[in-house]
Amino acid sequence: MTAHPSPVHHPSSRRPASPLPASEKGAEVGRRIGVGLMYGLWKPRVLGAWKVPATGPVIFAVNHSHNIDGPMVMGVAPRPTHFLIKKEAFVGPLDPFLTGIGQLKVDRHSADRTAITQALDVLSAGGVLGIFPEGTRGEGDFASLRAGLAYFAVRSGAPVVPIAVLGSSERQGRLIKGLPPLRSRIDVVFGDPFEAGDGSGRRTRKALDEATERIQKQLTAHLENARRLTGR
Repeated sequence: MTAHPSPVHHPSSRRPASPLPASEKGAEVGRRIGVGLMYGLWKPRVLGAWKVPATGPVIFAVNHSHNIDGPMVMGVAPRPTHFLIKKEAFVGPLDPFLTGIGQLKVDRHSADRTAITQALDVLSAGGVLGIFPEGTRGEGDFASLRAGLAYFAVRSGAPVVPIAVLGSSERQGRLIKGLPPLRSRIDVVFGDPFEAGDGSGRRTRKALDEATERIQKQLTAHLENARRLTGR
């Protein structure tokens, strides 16, 4: 009689399987969908995408002035991206869809341990984590940053790539209210990767505050440069 391996020794039993949101395959599917939609509906102009490290963990820090900013970055980025997205967006059929394409549900009003673990898992596996450091949709000028980005950057050691999306909120379309005019130009500008921490690996409150300040300076400078480059 052939002995079946004990569940105790099966690799998957040592640690729970990574949840679907962290699936690189799913995120690649999301990227391909984004490519079709974003280039089909608008005219993205992408600058500096070559600056994104080809391999290894990376954090995309994206300004957020419109709901299409995330899908736009997913569609034009050279690597599949796992965005941290507010749980309120995961409603009805969007819930299994967003989960299936590797996006991460986060409760912005509490210390969401599940989302934090999933995000760190993405980085530890060498993936790309997308964050809107302003927390909520606003002016998109990086004026107010939450500490989440600094935490993930310092904890993982992953470089941060600033991304400016410009033109998504300038005016509304006539056919679909709430969206930019169809076939209008939207600029996506990738900046130079930088280290958020001071190199010591410290994760104290002071270290995170200093990292947040460092990040804000870098992101604000990148946005100003992106506006000069694009004339927006």
